[in-house]
Amino acid sequence: QVKKIHIGAYEINSWYISPFPDEYSRHPLLYICEFCLKYMKSEYTYRRHCLKCMQRHPPGDEIYRDGNISVFEVDGRKNKIYCQNLCLIGKMFLDTKTLYYDVEPFLFYILCEYDEKGYHFAGYYSKEKRSVQGYNLSCIMILPSRQREGYGKLLIEFSYLLSKKEGVPGSPEKPLSDFGLLSYLSYWRRAIYEILLAKTGMTIDDITSTLQTDGMLQRQSGVSNYVIVVDSKRTENYVQRANEKNPRRIDPSKLRWAPFL
Repeated sequence: QVKKIHIGAYEINSWYISPFPDEYSRHPLLYICEFCLKYMKSEYTYRRHCLKCMQRHPPGDEIYRDGNISVFEVDGRKNKIYCQNLCLIGKMFLDTKTLYYDVEPFLFYILCEYDEKGYHFAGYYSKEKRSVQGYNLSCIMILPSRQREGYGKLLIEFSYLLSKKEGVPGSPEKPLSDFGLLSYLSYWRRAIYEILLAKTGMTIDDITSTLQTDGMLQRQSGVSNYVIVVDSKRTENYVQRANEKNPRRIDPSKLRWAPFL
C-alpha cells in the first residue's frame, strides 16, 4: 500500500488508498514527476527521469494566467495517461473519488505555480464535458502541501467563471464531502453577499441553500411565498472581513477560453 508520495519539493502522506497497479502499490513511497505526473518506484529512476523529462507544464491549453498562477485545460481523451495519473494522485486525498481510469468524458483544469523551472502542480478539478445535471465541477483536489493558500476557493471561483462564459448556471456534483461543503458554503456566501442574486453563475438551489443557512430566506406567514431578508450591516461586515484576509481572486480579464463543443 502506498503511504507517501514524493512530488516536487514535497513528501506527502497519503490519506486514503489509491488503486495504483500492483507492482507499484507494494511500495510505501512513490516518486512522482510534478510536470508529467509519471509515478516511479525508486529515487534513482525518479532522478534520471527528472534529468530527461522535457515537459515543464501540463499538456493541453493554458487558458488562464495571472502573475505566477496558471490554469491549464486538459482533455481526458487526448491526454489519457496524464489524466489517469492525475486521478490516482487525487484518490490519495479524496475519500469519495471513484473516477480513476475512465477519464475520456472529462475535462481537467490544472492549477500551477510558475517559476523559472516550470509550472509546478498545485491542484486540479474535473468536469464532465456534457453533464446532463448541469454540474460545473465533478471533484476538486489541492495537494495537502499547498492547502490553506486559497487555491481551493480560487478553483471554485474559476469554475463559476466558466459557467458564466457558457451562459449556463452551474453547480458542483453532489453529494459534497464535508470539507467540500464548507469550502463551497464559504465561497457561495461571499459571492452571494457581494452580488446577491445578480450574475453569480450559480444555480437557484445553491443560492437558496446559502441564504437559508444564514437565515436570510424566510417564508411569509400564511402564504407559500418566500422573502429575502437582507441585514445590510451584517452583509457589509462579512464582505469586509473576507476581503481583509486578502483572498486569492480570479481576474476574468485574464481568461483565454471558449466552451467545449
